[in-house]
Amino acid sequence: MRDLSNAHWRDSARSVRFFMLDGEAAFPFLLVLVWPRLWTLFIAFVFMGFFTILSRFGLSPSVFFRMLRGFIAGRHIQSTPWWMK
Repeated sequence: MRDLSNAHWRDSARSVRFFMLDGEAAFPFLLVLVWPRLWTLFIAFVFMGFFTILSRFGLSPSVFFRMLRGFIAGRHIQSTPWWMK
């Protein structure tokens, strides 16, 4: 067990990791434990690969989904909603 008596506050911002995997990749494996099917195992491996690729590019899932939302929404943001025109 690791000695936490000399842990520093700046370590609290680090992402959770299990060896090389992100902590977000643990949820699909929890699903595999609850619902043990071959297709849930396949989905867990797909998610694990997705989170691994994101971490290679230095992105967290929340940052990636914000970038995706910005890409889908487009460059121009309207100041008034369409229903108030």
